[in-house]
Amino acid sequence: MTKLISPADLGFFIALANAGSLSAAAREQGISTAAVSRHLGLMESRLGIPLVNRTTRRMGLTPEGEVYLDYARKIMGDIEGLETHLLGATAAPQGLLRVNATLGFGRSHIAPLISQFTRLHPKVDVQLQLSVNPPPSGDDAFDICFRFGNPPDSRSIARFIAANQRVVVASPAYLKKFGTPKTPSELVKHNCIGIRQGDEAYGLWRFTTAKGKAKEQQTESVKIRGNLTTNDGGVALNWALDGHGVLLRAQWDVEKYVQSGKLVQLLPSYNSPDADIYAIYAERHRTSVRVKALIDFVAAAFKR
Repeated sequence: MTKLISPADLGFFIALANAGSLSAAAREQGISTAAVSRHLGLMESRLGIPLVNRTTRRMGLTPEGEVYLDYARKIMGDIEGLETHLLGATAAPQGLLRVNATLGFGRSHIAPLISQFTRLHPKVDVQLQLSVNPPPSGDDAFDICFRFGNPPDSRSIARFIAANQRVVVASPAYLKKFGTPKTPSELVKHNCIGIRQGDEAYGLWRFTTAKGKAKEQQTESVKIRGNLTTNDGGVALNWALDGHGVLLRAQWDVEKYVQSGKLVQLLPSYNSPDADIYAIYAERHRTSVRVKALIDFVAAAFKR
């Protein structure tokens, strides 16, 4: 009796769905687009239903294809979980890891750590994609997303990686020329460097301070203005170092420049809301050796 579905079909279809097109899947698997199309055609022929809608520019899954993909991911995850359960601590990380991180943070922090990680675990293949904004909650395009703040989707798991307290800084040259702001409200008189990232309201800096005998937290929001904006935190930091204006940035990103005197921390009595770093992954990856290994490695590096 001919089997309608084989284990090889499951892995192939997951790779195809992750790639987003026949040609992209062919490039990733090192085969021709015709071979990918032929494999998909045989699968659909055995099942007697279409799994993919093909057009000249894009590929989309049919409703049956969506169901097939959900089951395929669950089954392959169960197989990996079984291997982990049987092999335990002796299981070495291997296989593909699809990782997402924001642009500047991913380039300056996650990419170097992945370089170190793959030297330790050469059997792991990592695909790192950097984006201005984190992918939508529940997006299956990635195995791990490093992002700021907890995920809105309770179906995902969020593991704390590092605290991310943000501070206001400017160069000594800028402060000598334009003066030092003493309160958040004075920032409206200054050239502030804007960063367009994530879902935060652009150009709105929030501060909290404890006042009164009860030390109640009071919040103050400031609509900043400036002639320089970017979606890359590294670029914004360089502009601040060059004396172009005031910057709100993660403390561990600017600390060495504050210590060296290249930047000066401003408004030390006021706190900006934290945007702690988390690793976000789906419930089905809870037992994945490679997912756990990379997250453990990144968490340990930030702890050091």
